[in-house]
Amino acid sequence: MARICASKGLEKNHASLLNYAQIMLESGVDGGEVLLAGAENDLPARRRDDRLIVLERGALPQVRALGAGALRLTYTQADCPATRAALLACAARPGQPVAADSGSIAMLTLAARVAASEIPVLIEGPTGTGKEVLARYIHNASPRAAAPFVALNCAAMPEAMLEAMLFGHRKGAFTGATEAAEGFFRAADGGTLLLDELGEMPIGLQAKLLRALQEGEVVPLGATQPVKVDVRVIACTNRDLAAEIAAGRFREDLYYRLNVFPLRLDALRVRPDDIAPLAFAMLLRHAPATGARWIGADALDKLRSHAWPGNVRELENVIRRALLLAGEEPTLNAAHIVFDSAVRPVGAGDTLVAAVTPAASDGRNLSAIVRRSEAQVILDTLDQHGGNRLATAAALGISERTLRYRLASMREAGLVAAAGGAR
Repeated sequence: MARICASKGLEKNHASLLNYAQIMLESGVDGGEVLLAGAENDLPARRRDDRLIVLERGALPQVRALGAGALRLTYTQADCPATRAALLACAARPGQPVAADSGSIAMLTLAARVAASEIPVLIEGPTGTGKEVLARYIHNASPRAAAPFVALNCAAMPEAMLEAMLFGHRKGAFTGATEAAEGFFRAADGGTLLLDELGEMPIGLQAKLLRALQEGEVVPLGATQPVKVDVRVIACTNRDLAAEIAAGRFREDLYYRLNVFPLRLDALRVRPDDIAPLAFAMLLRHAPATGARWIGADALDKLRSHAWPGNVRELENVIRRALLLAGEEPTLNAAHIVFDSAVRPVGAGDTLVAAVTPAASDGRNLSAIVRRSEAQVILDTLDQHGGNRLATAAALGISERTLRYRLASMREAGLVAAAGGAR
């Protein structure tokens, strides 16, 4: 989202794109302007934070970098979906959200209002939907924009280590603490602390986090006196925290402390109008700085028809792969679009494959027997929960991440096969 400033003559030569830009982009929350100029006019003066887009009509549509923050957009039809998607991508500063879907735009507008306040924010959504990007957007649109933005992933980390990273520690507080560390809360003082994958945080540490939020102070490991901090916390999770509370894995009081204003990012398949602008944004991010690039209509159609189980992260992989396959070709077409291998849900229809070594079949290899027994329990539990990994992990008393690792290991070891072929 940005303010639009058009050069003279633009309304005459590029009226349709100017009108579209004013409708889709104008909000004025990021401190910069998008300057639109026609290639036939003199380029306007701009500030460091401004984006310059030079528009021109041509037989071969393309986007070309003109320097830092400046791009040339050559188009054939102003009302073409690819042209409009490219314009939105060109207008976005690096790391800024790109959106064309009405639901996404409404959510970003709401996020900009939330940014002006000091309340905690909880961002929910599936993995790979861009929750950290949204968190940075809120920080950059807030009065704390000039202060630090510090991100910490709470997943797959021992409780003691996570506590030390959050609150800091004194020298000698534990074995190996040869130097004192301030911790992420104090590193983010005056700014924003992003707690990613909060649902993975050990429940014992959640009580200490709650106190830090309530009192505005932290007690480093090995210290006896609290240290005041001024931090705005944004938490992200791909879990259903209400279900985690019911299962006893997440504190209800911490949930209500953070859930003052929840924001939700939907899966990419639910917001198809975002696919093309995001694809162009990935093209601009990963294409070589020199040379012109474009995404053909057939490639965009193929992208829109995909289910995107990996969301925006998968889309980025696909565009990077397409750039490699295209080589020196300026336009990405459908042949260059190769999707990630489908992640087949493990559950009904999966069978346990016996280990192939004679020792295992004889029952003399204890480790192989243990692995097969564990695999069978996991598959049986998946089957009981209809292939739902979150429910399966809960029933087994492990995290969903750990379950994914176990399933991957089982496949690599040849312990899982699909009955009747892959689905």
